[in-house]
Amino acid sequence: MIAAKNRNISLIGVPMQWGADRPGVEMGPTAIRSSNIQTKLESLGYRIRDVGDIHVNRIQEPCSPGEKLKYLAEIARVNAELAALVSREMGQDQLPLVLGGDHSLAIGTIKGVLQRVNKLGVIWFDAHADVNTEATTMSGNIHGMSLAVLLGYGHPSLVSIGGPNANVDPSKVVIVGARSVDPGEKAFLREKGIRVFTMHDIDRYGMKAVMEEAMERVTQGTDGVHLSLDLDGMDPSAAPGVGTPVNGGLSYRESHFAMELLAESGALVSAEVVEVNPALDVNNKTAQTAVELIASVFGESIL
Repeated sequence: MIAAKNRNISLIGVPMQWGADRPGVEMGPTAIRSSNIQTKLESLGYRIRDVGDIHVNRIQEPCSPGEKLKYLAEIARVNAELAALVSREMGQDQLPLVLGGDHSLAIGTIKGVLQRVNKLGVIWFDAHADVNTEATTMSGNIHGMSLAVLLGYGHPSLVSIGGPNANVDPSKVVIVGARSVDPGEKAFLREKGIRVFTMHDIDRYGMKAVMEEAMERVTQGTDGVHLSLDLDGMDPSAAPGVGTPVNGGLSYRESHFAMELLAESGALVSAEVVEVNPALDVNNKTAQTAVELIASVFGESIL
């Protein structure tokens, strides 16, 4: 199995809950580290540098009722800092692996990667599409807007992170595992031509066919692939410790197979694993599953 070409990995923790507006997910980086992610990756031959956690302010003023961009200022600040750190680490020949934290941190991760990779493909494993904007959101939670921001749509303080050209090409984005998509998001996805593999598609065609098409789309004409791995893409029976579980998700084995196929491409240049919420977990099962999936995408195999 090829896995990532870069054997130097930087672990970056982002203990942020504000994008989800639900406590517990800020403990995700600690839970993943305590599940021995560094030891696991080192056993696969990687050199690990843990740069610690981005500082996230733990106290915020309560949002107004009906707020459409909850905790915007803090989320923008954290993501700007994360983007700078990711870019710095990549400039030192490190592959960034970001541990979350809620999915709003994908803004900073990918904006940072785009400082170093001109043409980036993105595989977005998630039960949700995360392409809401202020105009379409029903919750005001920015973790449901992160992909839209990365495509150039959203509040200027988020879209502007990394500069005016730090956006992802929608034709190079694939969402895998979707099964909870808001009405406004459906229109957005159709308009932008984003390829979405729903659970219906995975049931009908199988993960092999889905991942082969996904990898062709995100690797053709790009300089590398970013993996955005939201644990709620999995079924709650396999990953109970997430803030927004949706029944009918990816099985444990389907998820591993997808990671193994991504590893075989050798195209991975960056990754993040998000939405692990230890406060909702059972015996740290979700954090352990996150580590096992990360191991698969970085080349662990049965034999």
